[in-house]
Amino acid sequence: MALPDRGGRDRCDRQLTSGGFRCGGVVVDLNQSGTEVPQDQPPAGERTRDEERTPSGSTPHPAPPRPYLIAAAALCALYFLYAYLRYSHFQSPSWDLGIFEQEVRAYAGFDAPVVDIKGPGYLILGDHFSPLVALLVPLYWIWPSAVALLFAQAALFAGSAVIVGRTAQQILGGRSGLCVTVAYGLSWGLQEAVKADFHEIALAVPLLALVCRALLMERWRAAVLWSLPLVLVKEDLGVTVAVVGALLAVYGRRLQGFLLAAFGVCAFAVTVLVLIPAASSAGTYDYWKKIEENGGQEVSPLDSVLGVLNSSVKLEMLVFLVGITAFMALRSPLILLVLPTIGWRLLSQDSNHWGMVWHYSAILMPVVFLAMADGIRRSRSSKRPWLAAYADVAVPVALAVAVALTQHLPFRELLRPETYRADARTHFAEQALEAIPAGARVETDITLMAHLTGDRTVYWVGGAPGTAPDFVAINRDFGWSRPIDDPVKYAEQLHPEARYRVAREAGSFVVMERTSPEPPAFR
Repeated sequence: MALPDRGGRDRCDRQLTSGGFRCGGVVVDLNQSGTEVPQDQPPAGERTRDEERTPSGSTPHPAPPRPYLIAAAALCALYFLYAYLRYSHFQSPSWDLGIFEQEVRAYAGFDAPVVDIKGPGYLILGDHFSPLVALLVPLYWIWPSAVALLFAQAALFAGSAVIVGRTAQQILGGRSGLCVTVAYGLSWGLQEAVKADFHEIALAVPLLALVCRALLMERWRAAVLWSLPLVLVKEDLGVTVAVVGALLAVYGRRLQGFLLAAFGVCAFAVTVLVLIPAASSAGTYDYWKKIEENGGQEVSPLDSVLGVLNSSVKLEMLVFLVGITAFMALRSPLILLVLPTIGWRLLSQDSNHWGMVWHYSAILMPVVFLAMADGIRRSRSSKRPWLAAYADVAVPVALAVAVALTQHLPFRELLRPETYRADARTHFAEQALEAIPAGARVETDITLMAHLTGDRTVYWVGGAPGTAPDFVAINRDFGWSRPIDDPVKYAEQLHPEARYRVAREAGSFVVMERTSPEPPAFR
């Protein structure tokens, strides 16, 4: 069969193959009807779901799921092991794990999400708007413990690694996918989030990975659909959804982009101006104060803007955010998705929001790593030889950076034998827990909190006046502003309407039991 000569560029070498011949690197099969079927393309109607087109218009590189699932299982085990060891050794860094267990426990009982740690009868939707955590209820029914939330977060983070790694493989080819999976899995944003116990952003991490994947694979409808649930994870993510809409417009999907951007802005406005104030006892969105006040002093909007880069902690965080991608994330439009989260953090007057610790950077990790993959793809065809050459080694550089940083990050503790041993403090804490029966109302500090919320009503110490809880349990080494020399006197100062006695003292832990009658409201 003769094929047309298109200006001499598509000449066929007529090398015979089984059932056809090779032309321009494509095997042409002559079937019985005489039609030509390129054998490197699947028949019509048989394209699999993963065979999207990359932004360059080429067919994605193969990325068998099995290696990524194995890597994800290993990462899940790593995350959960670290989180469980900290939990079992009573090393929770904040009250958040206890708060989220009370919230999920309420949903599991088909009750309003009341979180007594924030205050007796406190409706948590008046603090942060995160109703999507109700998706964890089936797991909590099976495993009613704070440990179930730690496992859920580990699984969600590991699942996002599959999405990020396979997408990088399909875009870049070679062995880049597994390298990106490991670099992403060890990234400082995820390690610090695991160290900080469970937070609602665990649900946003895989969602953002799916959004970025859909954008890179030019699956516009999927990008929209994966974006929508983000507004139910945390109120500020509505602005991130709006930026996804802006990116869709940049990519040429103007109507979809405009509608999604409008939805994101409206969702953010309705949530912080209507829904959260309606659920809050104060009738406002409290977190505006993080930007408007510093130590009780008002900060003008202009001063907030001028101070966005007024700290070396902020600059360090920004450098490491793109540095873990060998700075290739800066070559992709996807990097714009970090701006909403980075924006409110830099505007905040709370120094906890600025740096590399806590959980705030976890949602940025899938964005920057998939932006890196896109940036490398774009740079490979650059007219600047040095940039194209650097793009070829950027993935190994990112992997080397992730491994090198780990020796200064939380997971380094897993290499130390003492991490696995329970010390005397752990045994004393366990003895204190044994003195508090199931069903009791207990007021406590962070140390014991997440271990009590599963089957007791738990209040934050000093945050439940007038409740006269059954027990007050404290860790005298918790870090009080003033030493607690007389625990009973301290408990009775918190609750002058009640009397207490020491029920158990173990090391620095003291459990005090109420001896006076229970208040009528709690009988």
